[in-house]
Amino acid sequence: MSEGRPWEGNWRVRLYERIRERGYESLTAFAEARPTASLVALAKELGEDDLNAVQVFTGLVAEAERTHQLTRLVRAQLVRELCECLPDGWPAVLDDASRFKVAKAIGLWIAFTPEPHKERARQVRTALLATPPPPKWRPLGPDDELLRTLLPDETV
Repeated sequence: MSEGRPWEGNWRVRLYERIRERGYESLTAFAEARPTASLVALAKELGEDDLNAVQVFTGLVAEAERTHQLTRLVRAQLVRELCECLPDGWPAVLDDASRFKVAKAIGLWIAFTPEPHKERARQVRTALLATPPPPKWRPLGPDDELLRTLLPDETV
């Protein structure tokens, strides 16, 4: 991917061709079937040499905006980052090493969070650090009860 091939040609068409080849109607459906897979893993599955994580996330954001599911996408991305950085779940003790892992997961998540949700994401970070989840908590999807409490769906 370092040679720029993902950006050659019409990557959006390529991305959606790969989605349909795998039997999915949308990128969201493909990603939700793999709720703990990182964006990098999703991109590799779709085309290791000619698609990348940024393109996958761009597509997910576009779909979430069209379907008014942006909050759900934000929760889903937090699940992906937590699973990547905290594979054994939330640490029982926040010592220096585990605090770094938590900070990395949440920091990456906030970086990926679309602008309209960034302030809410910062509030979630504050809440998680002030009142940590139970040890070993590991959300497996965007419908996790704690995540829905912290980031409820917005009524339209």
